[in-house]
Amino acid sequence: MDGVVIVEDDEAMRDALVWLFASRNVETCAYASAEHFLAACGADGAGCTAACLVLDVRLSGMSGPELFRQLRTGGFDVPVIFLTGHGDIPLAVAALKDGAFDFLEKPFDDNYLVDRALIALEQHRRRLGERAGAAAIETRLASLSTREREVMDLILAGRLNKQIADDLGVSIRTVEVHRSRVFEKMGARAAVDLARLMKDYNERN
Repeated sequence: MDGVVIVEDDEAMRDALVWLFASRNVETCAYASAEHFLAACGADGAGCTAACLVLDVRLSGMSGPELFRQLRTGGFDVPVIFLTGHGDIPLAVAALKDGAFDFLEKPFDDNYLVDRALIALEQHRRRLGERAGAAAIETRLASLSTREREVMDLILAGRLNKQIADDLGVSIRTVEVHRSRVFEKMGARAAVDLARLMKDYNERN
């Protein structure tokens, strides 16, 4: 589910939040407690398919911040928006420092909550896209032979075919063959495409 998961123990509030997001065509799934969420999604949240978590600070049983810390320890990186009462602001601020996306103090503006959730959803989708792109490049890099990787590095250094041949002690024809294979495996049409591809990859990592 590429939407919002709500963890809220107040039934009226939970139902209102589900209705609110539905009114903006945002898919939701709601749980009455942190324990119910963990039972459905696993101790590390790995089974959660949402792209944003709306989490009340004060829950019966495990609190919102306790759930957040457990999920973060397990590598959960879905953006989290905390809903908090006035007395819980220090807890929410601490959660922000630990990586929460935002917190809203009750009573909050309904549309503002949805707007913030939509921003969180978009950022999460973009981050997943970047990761998928980086993984694809890593797969392409892994397909290169040792010699092809050497040729690629020299291409990126701006070396011409004759210079690469001299550097590696091989014929120009051999360099041309390796160069062609590098472009094919990396999905690049020319040296400038290869350079742009690797620049984007290096900036992400």
